Amino acid sequence: MITINVDAKDTAGTVEQIKEAIGGELTERWGQHTLTVSNKKAEGHIRFTSFDWGVSLLEYEITFFDEVTLIVDASKYNPINFCFCLEGYCGHKFGYQTMNELRILEQFQSVIITSRDGGFNHGYFPKDVKLSISIIQVERKPFLRKRLNQGETLNKELYRVFLDTDHEKVFAYFGSYNLKMADKMNALKKVKAKGMIRIMQIEGLVYQILSMHMMQHNKEMAQKGPQTSLLKRELKIIRSYAKKIEKNIAKDFSLEEIASETGLTQAKLQEGFKLLYNRTVTEYIRHARLEVARDLINTTEMNISEVVYSIGFTSRSYFSKIFKEKYGISPSEFKSSKKEAGVVG
Repeated sequence: MITINVDAKDTAGTVEQIKEAIGGELTERWGQHTLTVSNKKAEGHIRFTSFDWGVSLLEYEITFFDEVTLIVDASKYNPINFCFCLEGYCGHKFGYQTMNELRILEQFQSVIITSRDGGFNHGYFPKDVKLSISIIQVERKPFLRKRLNQGETLNKELYRVFLDTDHEKVFAYFGSYNLKMADKMNALKKVKAKGMIRIMQIEGLVYQILSMHMMQHNKEMAQKGPQTSLLKRELKIIRSYAKKIEKNIAKDFSLEEIASETGLTQAKLQEGFKLLYNRTVTEYIRHARLEVARDLINTTEMNISEVVYSIGFTSRSYFSKIFKEKYGISPSEFKSSKKEAGVVG
């Protein structure tokens, strides 16, 4: 067991104290700090990026070779932690709780945690499990000054957490699985830009992910959250199949075929697509085809008939009808407007 005690005053100090315990090299590039570890204790990276509106992004992409207990003293630094686990799992309890009260942050789960002033957060990381965990850390006072102008739109419970600038109360919310947030987390990992553009792209995604955490909490507290009988494994199957549809857009998918390939009932497929994409299976396929069609019209020299054929439609008139319903403009008008824009440019 590796025990790491943290009493830092910010995210940078937290990572520095983790480095003292497990080793590694800490570097900085374009405002992103990276602790790289490759030794008997761990293999991987811990990264953080801090922004001037009271928010830091802390990312674990690491495998520990022994169980790790992270004991964080909240006296000097006690942000609201918006956590999401993309891969693996970890545990949390407050300092006053017993091990029997340890709660697990599972893969694809949204969790919001903050301690009281003088309290402790205990984090637990398993041995030999690849972890991909992102934590958006929000300092209440600077965030309230710069970003939470419309905080009253949050539900009362979460709003009180933001207003608790003296850190008098603990708060722990373990939400349901959120695969849309997983897509945003994957987008974070795929940012390839450099310099200021890189930081701006990361900051934009942090905004989106933070808002998704808040909106999910709002909906679930209002009992409008995703009520589903689907297992996490089944949701992953549906998400994977949705990507297959996008990659084979011209294929004539049927609900019966999808059910046969996935091993899920048609009812579960419909429930899963509604939960993840707010669309039925048929609506999702049509939406995906129209998105591809718009991109083809925008970026290629294909005529409308060629576009219609390439996305699996057989009727140009039907395609034109639903394209206009979705985008408010006919395919021909959209193509003409792009040509005119190119001439002007």
